[in-house]
Amino acid sequence: MAPMHGIQQVADTQGRLAWLVSGHERVRELLADSRLSRSHPNPGHPVRLTQPGLFGGPIPDPEGELADLQRMRKLLTPALSPRRMEHLRPRVQVIVDELLDELHHSGPPADFHAIVAFPLPALVVCELLGVPAHDRADFCRWQVEAKQVSKPAVARGGLQSLWRYLGTLIERKRWVPGEDVIADLLRAAEIDPALTDDGIAHLAAGIVFAGHAPAVAIIDRGMLLLLTHHDQREALQRDSALASSAVEEIFRFASPIERQRAARRGGLTRYASVDVEVDGVTIRAGDTVMFAVQEANEDETVFPHPKRFDITRERIPHLSLSHGAHFCLGAHLARVKLQYLFVRLFERFPTLRLAVPIEDIQPIREAVAGAVSRLPVTW
Repeated sequence: MAPMHGIQQVADTQGRLAWLVSGHERVRELLADSRLSRSHPNPGHPVRLTQPGLFGGPIPDPEGELADLQRMRKLLTPALSPRRMEHLRPRVQVIVDELLDELHHSGPPADFHAIVAFPLPALVVCELLGVPAHDRADFCRWQVEAKQVSKPAVARGGLQSLWRYLGTLIERKRWVPGEDVIADLLRAAEIDPALTDDGIAHLAAGIVFAGHAPAVAIIDRGMLLLLTHHDQREALQRDSALASSAVEEIFRFASPIERQRAARRGGLTRYASVDVEVDGVTIRAGDTVMFAVQEANEDETVFPHPKRFDITRERIPHLSLSHGAHFCLGAHLARVKLQYLFVRLFERFPTLRLAVPIEDIQPIREAVAGAVSRLPVTW
């Protein structure tokens, strides 16, 4: 059955009515619509009270959120520019090679998720922020602890340690400048007095938390896709020039773990700040709007044979990195990292394969689609 295009009312995960946007064209259009935001127009709404804003404190109203977002992008765009990421490429390659060395020494078999997928994004973020090598083990441990929502005391301790360290790092870089994100933000603060050390720390922490879980999930998903589509993996091994399109196809395609497909609709949520007319219906201010991004990535009007995993596609305008003002600022860094990883991985381990049946690989519930708890491989 072809996917529905347009907008319809459905029940959200709590059973409340929400609007579901489907179809590549409509999802792309509304992702860029500033009238749909992460914040809620009602000051008393739980989203406004519980979600942190970009610069600390509760998430602001929709107008304030847009202003914060524009300010954040202005501050971070130079630090995350393609030019800067190309400058970072040699260091990313060293990090990947060191992790692949560890994979080699740990097996076979070995857990690719634990040894490569999980630490790689954290170590690259350390490089991006200018965290010295001798501090990285602690820094990575604190960010893992800070996400332990089922263990509030551990999470609180990890967050406090991370926050204290960022304060120390910011102060250190004030006197010993470098070429990294925090150094860039300190230079920006000389022009913009409103950018305080706390503001810099919030932006740095945002990079830490926003960049880790999605990156781990896409690495896990890419591995599963390449190891279960042998013809595509062999094509990449024959021609490393396919790395760029392979990574875009990995972004586009769903995880081969079928159990995750049942929950993929409406994974991205926004709230209408004013009444919005779409396709003859009125989304009222305060209504929840969910985006069927994965279905948009399988829209047959945009992607020929969308259910086929094909790393040779020439045009892959997927929406996995969002669109418009919320487009992922770290997209180029993710591409640099993933392109080298998947090429180098199969150069080092040409016979790499799953060490268990794919049915035995468990997704992490409530995590970004594609993330798994373990990914045993052998060679």
